[in-house]
Amino acid sequence: MRRTDFHLRSLLLILVFVSVSFSAGCQIPNNQENKISLLFIGDIMGHDEQIWSAENRETHTFNYDDVFKYIKPVLSEADIAIANFEVTLGGPPYTGYPQFSSPAELAVACRDAGIDYFVNANNHAADRGKKGILSTIFKLDSIGIPHTGTFLNSACRDSLTPLMINRKGFSIALLNYTYGTNGIVVPEPVIVNALDKDLITGDISKARAKNADIIILFLHWGTEYDTIPSKSQTDLANYFFSLGVDLVIGSHPHVLQKMIWAKDQPAGKDGIVVYSLGNFISNQRKPKTDGGSIVRIELTRVGNAIKISDAGYYLTWVYTPIEKYRKKFFILPCSEFEGKPEFFGTSGEFIQMKKFIDDSRSLLYKQNTGIKEYITNQYLK
Repeated sequence: MRRTDFHLRSLLLILVFVSVSFSAGCQIPNNQENKISLLFIGDIMGHDEQIWSAENRETHTFNYDDVFKYIKPVLSEADIAIANFEVTLGGPPYTGYPQFSSPAELAVACRDAGIDYFVNANNHAADRGKKGILSTIFKLDSIGIPHTGTFLNSACRDSLTPLMINRKGFSIALLNYTYGTNGIVVPEPVIVNALDKDLITGDISKARAKNADIIILFLHWGTEYDTIPSKSQTDLANYFFSLGVDLVIGSHPHVLQKMIWAKDQPAGKDGIVVYSLGNFISNQRKPKTDGGSIVRIELTRVGNAIKISDAGYYLTWVYTPIEKYRKKFFILPCSEFEGKPEFFGTSGEFIQMKKFIDDSRSLLYKQNTGIKEYITNQYLK
């Protein structure tokens, strides 16, 4: 064989090998798994003491970053984190209950801690009237936090419903509604989504028309401080599952309620309902209101099929020590701090957290179906 023929044939073999290798690397097998993790976070409140705690008395500016410093690793680990933002950003005077208006720095701190999306349809959405709803929408837009549940007008609602989240090859539709607004009439043209079966049924159809892989309903419902879901809650969850909804996430009671991984729903797939996430951050200190849960749900795509592949929750508790004559607020992941009594300023504070943990486990271990407690760092990289 001539030297030139040998070199030519060798070159051809190399090109064929590279071409085959490149093609194989670009092909995705039909059975390859693709996963996404979702976090659902309970009530973000803004009581007077929280506002005072965050204020710099000299500059009259606000900073809430410390509130989230112990829980930030949990929030930032997941692909998507969604929270109930239960205050308005209605401007000064900043006030807590009964008509909430918090500094925008609260939302900034949430974003910087790893919260990606807010749901705003809740019973405090109209606390500052039309101006408060508009201001909240404009400020969240300027901060860069996508949100749903409240809208400038019907045209905006039509174009922005459902909120579509596209991440890692998954198309997720997020819908949000509230049972009411504490008797405050929502003035036209602004809109706060009402928990109305016909309205929600239509919006679910819109989500399907947009080819959503997953449909999530975040509902503000139930009875305050009741740890047992009402019949209305269970009936609604079952109805929405029958329409093909995948996840029903609840807020409002300010205490924990059970979580159910329901297999083989009428629509032919699994569904999860979390009846109440409890409080994420607030100044409520009565038993069972001083903490809550973060629910983590993992979805897996195998070929064209998407399934719920894992689900669990972290217990969280709000620690409120006095530092330099001022009440501070810290959200603690319970499983990380329940073995650290030395962290707390007094034994009474540690005992209070342990009581919340014991009460929560007593409730959820007995009533949950298929959804377990996660230990902090289980999914941290």
